[in-house]
Amino acid sequence: MNQELKGHTLALLTILLWGTTFVSTKVLLQHALTPLEILFTRFVMGACFLMILFPKRLKGTTVKQELYFAAAGFCGITLYYLFENNALLYTFASNAALIASTSPFFTVLLAKIFLKDEEIRPQFFIGMILSFTGVGLMSFSGATELQINLKGDFLALLAAIIWSFYSIFSKKISTFGYNTIQTTRRTFLYGILFMVPMLPFFQTHFEIQNYLNTTVILNLIFLGLGASAICFVTWNMALRALGAIKASLYINVVPMVTVIFSIMILNEKITLMSGSGIALVLCGLFISQFKKFRKVTFHR
Repeated sequence: MNQELKGHTLALLTILLWGTTFVSTKVLLQHALTPLEILFTRFVMGACFLMILFPKRLKGTTVKQELYFAAAGFCGITLYYLFENNALLYTFASNAALIASTSPFFTVLLAKIFLKDEEIRPQFFIGMILSFTGVGLMSFSGATELQINLKGDFLALLAAIIWSFYSIFSKKISTFGYNTIQTTRRTFLYGILFMVPMLPFFQTHFEIQNYLNTTVILNLIFLGLGASAICFVTWNMALRALGAIKASLYINVVPMVTVIFSIMILNEKITLMSGSGIALVLCGLFISQFKKFRKVTFHR
């Protein structure tokens, strides 16, 4: 298997798992765990699992490289998931996933600035307008809960922007030549480190009775070991093989997976307006990236 095909395979498998994390997190929130409790627990579990998986320490890094690890941990672990988990308190899992899928737009813009990637084509802006119109329709679809939905959707949009920064930092880290498990673990540790000062301010109690539940335990195992430890490793490998822009396109698959599981598990309803918003988001993403997909398919 060549590197590009391997990258596409890893990206697709990762996104299929990540598409269910919105639903899994929503379930945990319904079992009295706070957003930061979920975040802290899953990434401590993930870091411990990666330590067991590959116990060799990462040595010989420079100060500049450590700054990239810290920036990736702060953006991709602490801020992204803090915004995402809090967004799920106020909006539907399907809404949060659709809005998160707009991150490729921000990734393309940042890649143009920081990575000097290819020129941005006109259809990119057409697709961006369509997608953000779709986000607006989803946000305004629940007239009875408009204010609540807007708050949650805004937090989800902030998460999408933050994730694009993480993609750029991770792409840079992939050029350092270190083992992917080691770099992922280092990123996790920085993310956890940035969370610690926040714990007293976010009503985190870590009450043991909230964790003594089969549903909670299974969802935390899935989020900590699967969606965090394993998926971040496979995603970083995909970033190394494909680059930030190509890999970010797979985020488009997340909402479709989330919507299916949201309907099945959370009994969320799709209204005509929110359904139209979903269609516009996906159509905009496809239009903005169509030529890039052709390039991925026929290049080399």
